[in-house]
Amino acid sequence: MTPTGRIQRERMARELAAQGIRDAAVLRAMQEVPRERFVEEALRGKAYSDAALPIGEKQTISQPWIVARTCELVEPDGTGRVLEVGTGSGYHAAVLARLFELVYTVERIPALSQRARQSLRSLRIENVHFKIFDGGYGWSEFAPYRAIVVTAAVPEVPTPLVEQLEEGGRLVAPVGPSADSAEQVLTRVVRSGGKNVVEEHGPCRFVPLRGKYGWDE
Repeated sequence: MTPTGRIQRERMARELAAQGIRDAAVLRAMQEVPRERFVEEALRGKAYSDAALPIGEKQTISQPWIVARTCELVEPDGTGRVLEVGTGSGYHAAVLARLFELVYTVERIPALSQRARQSLRSLRIENVHFKIFDGGYGWSEFAPYRAIVVTAAVPEVPTPLVEQLEEGGRLVAPVGPSADSAEQVLTRVVRSGGKNVVEEHGPCRFVPLRGKYGWDE
């Protein structure tokens, strides 16, 4: 990790704090993970801009603020298991790896999953487990999860994912009415007393989830 990258990450963390991110552990994780290692070389100069960037396969790496906000909403305490639906570049999984004991991440596009695995291994991040599958089904083998993070928009929160939350667990997903909608809402589901408490946390914009619980190609 270069000194220049470290300086950029420190500045990004300060900007995130100024934008309302309060969780100290999340800010620390964002400051530690080198985002430039998860984008194409030609885009590394833009790695710390607060913008989504293309990663191939019609997918993107989310802007830093939305990664930080999503992580903050699942209220990590350094323990437990988290499920990520949509591995993408692997950047979000790398941040989650500093906030939970174990990360399970599912991606439907093999090339992205394989590339993300290589990126995390090159950074010696060893507590992330990968699966190539339709993420809307979750990964029931290791449920229940303390938290679930969905990194692609869904028409509604997939029932299998909610069922894989532990009591008191939190799921965060962008929910929108159509695959290309600009009307997505960052939605949190808290599993409490066997019931699902649904909260809305403002507008967002993600690529659509593809598959049974998302949209077809």
